[in-house]
This record gives sequence, structure tokens and C-alpha cells, in this order.
Amino acid sequence: MRAAPAFPLAELPDRLRLPLAFDPARMAAEVAQIAAADWTPHFVRDNYEGGWSILPLRCKAGATHPIMMAVSDPSATVFEDTPWLARSPYLREVLGAFACPLQSVRLMKLDPASRIKPHADHDLDAALGQARLHVPVTSNPDVDFRLNGTRVEMQAGECWYLRLSDTHAIDNRGVASRVHLVIDCTVDAWLAALLAGAAHEPKQPISTMPGGSG
Repeated sequence: MRAAPAFPLAELPDRLRLPLAFDPARMAAEVAQIAAADWTPHFVRDNYEGGWSILPLRCKAGATHPIMMAVSDPSATVFEDTPWLARSPYLREVLGAFACPLQSVRLMKLDPASRIKPHADHDLDAALGQARLHVPVTSNPDVDFRLNGTRVEMQAGECWYLRLSDTHAIDNRGVASRVHLVIDCTVDAWLAALLAGAAHEPKQPISTMPGGSG
């Protein structure tokens, strides 16, 4: 039986920058090679205004329809890489840095002058066994990511845990798209230790000023 982590996951803050870093230029170069037609508009139209689209890198095993490949299915137990990941060697390297079981992995693009409305994803809480990690690939200073009403400042190449069972919203007021690598994963002993270690670091500043990257 797996030992319980020393740090209670229910006590994690709503945001943590993890001690992992990746090359944003290499990630962006691979993303730039993806054809515009390969991106799937997000299917929950009520949750956003403007353009929000998805490129699946890992999906539910056996999914072939673009929407079924793009969706993060909470009932799925078996996942597989998509052809887009096969054509992206550095993104495969990035995912290889995560020693926990990976579920759905997607690139998510928010177009300029677009916004994701306030909402909560009720199962995305490390304390419940599933975490969503964000690795920003491209952004701009006028992207505003709000979690529980306060801004999360994320820079390209960083890795963040966000407790998205809490209310969050994103506005891209800039002139360039924001692309994040979004990784859904099972919280095993490795990831629990990583989260606990990050939680013991000095408290990270939270800006409530408008604007900034996210």
C-alpha cells in the first residue's frame, strides 16, 4: 500500500509553482508547426467568448473523433499518445519529466480579445487524487489569469499546479495568442512529494493588479 504523503494535500494553497522548467522557444517552435485546421474549438461554448481551441497530445484510448480526442473524460482509465505528440519530440521530452501517470494532455490556445468566463472544474483538486498542471508556452503581458479572484502570474516555460476546482477565469486582452500545455495527471507519491516540497517554499507573491502574463 502506498504511504500517505507527509504534507496533507488538502492544505495545499490554490497555486504552486513547481521546481520544473522547460525551454519555451523549443515548445513554441513545435506548436508553430501545427496546422491551424488541426485545432478543435472548445466544445463548451457557454464557458468562453472569442476563440478558445484545443490540440490533444494524449487522449482517451480508442478516441478517434477530434472532439472525443480533445475532451478530458473523467471516467477514462486508459490513455494513449496522439499523432501530434508523435511529431513533437521536445513536447514528448517535456512530458517525460513527469514521473506520475499522465491522463489527458492538451495544448490549449486562447486567442487575442478572448475570455474564459468564471467557472470551476470540480474534480481538479490534488486532494481528490487528480491534478491539472499548466506549462505556459506562449503568452503576452495582457493576459490576466484569475484564480479565486487574484491573479496568477505564470511565465513561459514554468510549471504550475492550480486548484481548478476553485473559481477561475482568463482574459486575453493582448494581440497574441496564449498557449498552455495542460497536463491532467494522477497524484501519486512522486507528484505528492513535488507538491509538498513546493508548498514548503517561501510564499509566492500574488498580484491583484490588472494585466500581466498568465
